[in-house]
Amino acid sequence: MVDVKRIQEGSYDLINIIGEVDASSSIELDNAMDEAVKSGHKSFLVDCSSLEYISSAGLGVFMSYIEEFKKNDITIVFYGLNEKVANVFEILGLDQLLIIRKTKEEAKEAL
Repeated sequence: MVDVKRIQEGSYDLINIIGEVDASSSIELDNAMDEAVKSGHKSFLVDCSSLEYISSAGLGVFMSYIEEFKKNDITIVFYGLNEKVANVFEILGLDQLLIIRKTKEEAKEAL
């Protein structure tokens, strides 16, 4: 079960992912990412501090948007990944394709 909330904070949108993203709940994450891209905003922070688990299907959602981020000049920065989630990002090489920071302050600096 996952809850994805999007809040505008100043010059960027904050996407907060709460819970677990697996094959069935990745659809909700995909819908939230699609809305974010279509919103026209160019800067996003993704708060993963409450993300407990992410499957390959969940990571596939992010991977499917990488080209769209580049094409639309969108900056997206992830932060707050716990060790288990960070490991999954690293194993699949997403830490090389996405901007990942430890804290919200570091993530805001990377925008």
